Amino acid sequence: MAKILIIDDEKAVRNSLKDILEYENHEVSLSEDGKQGIKELEDNEYDITLCDIKMPDIDGIEVLEEAVKKGIDTRFIMISGHGTVDTAVEAIKKGAFDFIEKPLDLNRLLITVKNALEIGKLATETKVLKKKVSKKYEMVGESDAVKHIKEMVDKVAATDARVLITGANGTGKELVAHRLHEKSNRFNGPFVEVNCAAIPSELIESELFGHEKGSFTSAHKQRTGKFEQANGGTIFLDEIGDMSLSAQAKVLRALQENKISRVGSDKQIKVDVRVIAATNKNLKEEIAAKRFREDLYHRISVILIHVPSLNERKDDIPILAEHFIKLISKEHGTAKKRIEPAAIKELQKINWTGNIREFRNVIERLMILCDKKITAKDVKLYAQPISR
Repeated sequence: MAKILIIDDEKAVRNSLKDILEYENHEVSLSEDGKQGIKELEDNEYDITLCDIKMPDIDGIEVLEEAVKKGIDTRFIMISGHGTVDTAVEAIKKGAFDFIEKPLDLNRLLITVKNALEIGKLATETKVLKKKVSKKYEMVGESDAVKHIKEMVDKVAATDARVLITGANGTGKELVAHRLHEKSNRFNGPFVEVNCAAIPSELIESELFGHEKGSFTSAHKQRTGKFEQANGGTIFLDEIGDMSLSAQAKVLRALQENKISRVGSDKQIKVDVRVIAATNKNLKEEIAAKRFREDLYHRISVILIHVPSLNERKDDIPILAEHFIKLISKEHGTAKKRIEPAAIKELQKINWTGNIREFRNVIERLMILCDKKITAKDVKLYAQPISR
C-alpha cells in the first residue's frame, strides 16, 4: 500500500482516480489546485503524486518545480489532456517520473504507479545502504586536529581539486578520502579504491588503465581499468608513493589530458575522474631519491591534508573507545560493554605505533576477553600481551 496525492482541478477526475487507487488498497488524498497541492506535500509525506499539468494559477510544472526546489521526496506522475511530446520531455527533465495523457488508460496508470513504487523502494534501499557505508567510514574525534581535517574536507569536497592525504599507516587516510567523495558533487558516482602497494609493479598499469586481449601473456580477455570504472566519480590512489615510475608517467598523462589508453592499445579513452591520493611516505624525499616524479607530485597535491597519528590525538581515545565498543558489539551480536575511566587512562598511556587500526584491534580483543566491563587491569593484561 502506498500514500498517493492527486492534484487536479477537475473534481470528476480526482474522484475517479481516488476510487481506482483505493480499490488497489492505496491511501489517497486529494487537492483541487496547485497551491493546495504544494501545501499538502509540505505537510505530509507521499510516495507518489499524480499531478495535472493544466491548472489555473499554479500549473502542474510549477508544482513539480516547487517540490524539487524544496527537496520533497515523492514520485511525480504528470497527467494532461493537452499533452505533447515537448510537454512530456519538459516534465521528465524537471524531475517527473512519468507522463500520462488524458483520457487515462487504466492499465497504463496502474503499471506506472507500480513502477514508481518499485523505483522508490530501490531508491530508499540505496539511501539506507549509503548511510551504512557512511557510518562505516565515519571520522570519529573532537580533537583540534580532527576538527581541522573536517573543516578542510567541507571546503574542498564540492570542488574537483586533487587532494593528497598524508599520514602514517593506520591513521585513517581512507576515511578522509571517503568523506571527500561523500560530500562532493560526485557522490552518486563510483568511488574506486586502488592500493598501489598491493599490486605488483608489472601489473599496476593494467590495473589502472585496463588492457586489450593478447596484450601480454596472461591477457586472455579485454579488461576495463580502474580509471574507466571510476568515470563520473572518484578514484582513490592509496599508497601512491609505492607506484612504479612507468605507471607514474601514465597517471601524469591521464591527469594532464583526462584520457587514458589501455595496455596494448593506442586508442585514447576520455575519462572524467576526480583523483584523491594518499601516502605514508615523504614524497619530497622520494623525489630527491628519484623514486617519485616531481611533476606528478605537483599534479596530485593541489590540496594537502595531513592525518595525525593517534599519539598526536590521544584526547580522542575516550570517543574512539565508545565508538568501537558500539560498532564491535553490533558486529558480534553481543551486549555493549562498559569501559571504566581508569581503563581509558591506561589506553592513553600506550604508544600506538599502529594508530587507529591497532586501537580498534585492541578494543575488539578487550571486548572478547573481558567480562561485563573493561577495567584498567584488563588493559594492562590484554592490550599489549607481547610486551609482558
